[in-house]
Amino acid sequence: MAERLLEVRGLKVQFSTEDGLVRAVDGIDFELDRGRVLGIVGESGSGKSVTAMTMLGLTRDVNTRFEGEVLYKGRDILKLSEEELRKYRGAELAMIFQDPMTSLNPVYRVGEQIVEMILAHEPIGKRAARSRTRELLQQVGIPNPERRIDDYPHQFSGGMRQRAMIAMALACNPDVLIADEPTTALDVTIQAQIIELIDRLKDEYNSSVILITHDLGVVAEIADEIVVMYAGRAVERAATRPLFYDAQHPYTWGLLGSIPRLDRPKPERLHSIKGAPPSLINAPRGCKFRPRCPHAFDKCFEEPGLENRVEEPGHLDRCWFTVEQKRALRVETIEGERPAAA
Repeated sequence: MAERLLEVRGLKVQFSTEDGLVRAVDGIDFELDRGRVLGIVGESGSGKSVTAMTMLGLTRDVNTRFEGEVLYKGRDILKLSEEELRKYRGAELAMIFQDPMTSLNPVYRVGEQIVEMILAHEPIGKRAARSRTRELLQQVGIPNPERRIDDYPHQFSGGMRQRAMIAMALACNPDVLIADEPTTALDVTIQAQIIELIDRLKDEYNSSVILITHDLGVVAEIADEIVVMYAGRAVERAATRPLFYDAQHPYTWGLLGSIPRLDRPKPERLHSIKGAPPSLINAPRGCKFRPRCPHAFDKCFEEPGLENRVEEPGHLDRCWFTVEQKRALRVETIEGERPAAA
C-alpha cells in the first residue's frame, strides 16, 4: 500500500481587504502518495499558488483566515507554530518558485544560498555543505559546477537559474516538492528539459511532486492525477488519462481546446475561453463558471457539488449536465474529440 504523505481537507483561505473578503481558496480536497505527481491547473487567480503557499505556511497574516486541514503525515500544518514550520520547510516540504530571478538573492552567490539552505536544516559543517552543493548543481545539469558555484544569479541563464532553484529545493531531500509554474518565461525546449528533470529527480529521491501550472500540456506527460481549479474551487479532478480523454467540465474543455494539436491534418485556430475570471469578493451565484460557460442553463444558478458522475472511480466534476450531455457538448466545444481511450 502506498504511503500517504499529504492530505488537504476542505481548505479555505480568505484575505480581509478594504473592498471585502477575498475567498482565494474556497474548499479544496486532494491527497498525495509517495512517488506520485499531482498536477494543479487553472488560470491566474484561480487559487493554485495560494494553495501551495498555504501548505508551507507562507500565507499567515493577521488579515488571513483558514479553514480545513493540511495534513502532512497526519500532522496538521495549519496548527504548527512558526518555529515548527521552519523545520518543515525545505527539510520535509520544499518549493520551486515560478520566478527564480526574484527568488534568488542577487547580491549573494548561487552556491552560498544553497549552502545556507543546507546548514539551516542539517548538522554538518560549511565545507561538507559546499561539497553537497557542487553535487546538487551537477545533478540538476549545471555544467562546470566547481566554477559556477561561485557565480551570481545574473550570470546564470533563465534555465540555469531554474535548475539552481531545483537544486536548492532538493538540498535536504524533502518528501514533497512543490513546483509553482517552474517553466514560466522559459522557451519550449528548456520547459521540456525542466519538466523531465523534475520527473527524474522525483524517482531518484523517492519523493512526490505537486506541479502547479496554467498549461495542461505541461502536466500531460508526468502527472498521475490532475486537479482543475477555477475561482478558488476544484471543478474537476481525475487521473491524467481520463481527464484528457473524457473531460467532464466545460472549463476543462476550454483549457483542452487551447492546446495546439499535432494530430490534425492542417493548423487550426486555437479556442479561447470568453470573458474573465469572476471576482473572488463578489462571486456569481451558483456555478462560478456560469457567466463564461456557453452551455449554461437555469440549473446552473444553483451550486453543483464535486461528484463522481462517470464510470471512472475518482473522476469528480462540478457540473449539472448528465454524462451523456457532457460528452456530446465536449465534441462541439473542442471541435473534434480525441480518440477514445483504450
